[in-house]
Amino acid sequence: MKTTKLPSDGEAVFVVIGEPGEDAFQLLSDFAKSNQLSAAQITGVGAFKRATVGWFDRDAKDYRHIPVDQQCELLSLVGDIALADNGPQVHAHVVLGLPDGTTRGGHLLSAEVWPTLEVIIRETPAALRKTSHPDLGLALIDPDRTNH
Repeated sequence: MKTTKLPSDGEAVFVVIGEPGEDAFQLLSDFAKSNQLSAAQITGVGAFKRATVGWFDRDAKDYRHIPVDQQCELLSLVGDIALADNGPQVHAHVVLGLPDGTTRGGHLLSAEVWPTLEVIIRETPAALRKTSHPDLGLALIDPDRTNH
């Protein structure tokens, strides 16, 4: 992973570049933790050798894994970073383009970067906090716990 912080008047803006073979979700999580991010927006493009996206099954309260076992273009990555009980947590959704022009999408679970991943992370001055909802099986951003 290569990173740089861009000059900015207010919010911190980072560029994070994934290297071939790195796991996209892991590198974003590691970056958030090492920079102690408490609130940020994520956008990105690139390509993967393979990926696994997820669809949240509300009855099972867990993600169904959808493997994409082929090279794919990362057409869109959008997400956020917020504080959970165990530190910064990345929540990212992706749309992946396949060779025939079809797409697959869902929650980013893992993806092997090839040849690159180009991500912009915009840190906000607030601290977004997540609250666990055992009835849903998820931790969600809680506006009542957000520090402005």
